[in-house]
Amino acid sequence: MSTNNQYALQGQRAVVTGGAQGIGYAVAGRLLANGCRVALWDLNDDRVNAAAAELRQLGDCRGVVCDVSRFESVQQAQADTDGEWGGIDILVNSAGIAGPNASVEDYPVADFERVMQINLMGTFFTNKVVVAGMRARNYGRIVNIASIAGKEGNPQAGAYSASKAGVIGLTKSLGKELAGHNVAVNCITPAAARTPIFEQMSDEFIQYMLSKIPRNRFLEVDEVSAMVAWLVSPENSFTTGAVFDLSGGRATY
Repeated sequence: MSTNNQYALQGQRAVVTGGAQGIGYAVAGRLLANGCRVALWDLNDDRVNAAAAELRQLGDCRGVVCDVSRFESVQQAQADTDGEWGGIDILVNSAGIAGPNASVEDYPVADFERVMQINLMGTFFTNKVVVAGMRARNYGRIVNIASIAGKEGNPQAGAYSASKAGVIGLTKSLGKELAGHNVAVNCITPAAARTPIFEQMSDEFIQYMLSKIPRNRFLEVDEVSAMVAWLVSPENSFTTGAVFDLSGGRATY
């Protein structure tokens, strides 16, 4: 894990959803290496506690069991984290699922609803619970992990594409709502990274995604964490409501 770029994050209190693996895990490690205290909010009890134990070698890290698709669970995670640390300065919302690959015509309704509930409603829930504290302290940084699919739309992935388009729209809206405060709300639109989310996809679809990336390789999770570290730092004092591409040249707008 590269930690060459250092930002003034010492002592800041960060939440990373989906932090037990993949992009969230890499982001948590980067923030810890920059002096943050990090709470991993993740659904799986054993996995989140194991990840927190591994990351503790880098700094103050704790695991919090949280189902981002349920508002009551998110409220409880926020209350537990606030109770422990007295506030949340940074939120990186990385929890999400891909859902099955199928055409819109054949997409199972229950699966479509589940993808939307976790990816979009989960983003809404987690953003919602941290806003009041950030506004009151006149400081906060939120980064929502969207996807290039939310800008371009992937065939056979209507639910995922729609949910991530919603994340982009929500980020822009919240960024404008909080523009009068020192609270930056941005999102990133990564191309595919080889993380456990690939286990939910067919090999054919994975190869399709690779074929769309001009750099001809998948994104590395450390490349995501490097961008996120700047976005959540005090140095990012002007940009808000923005979308940052990590698409390897795929993005066309």
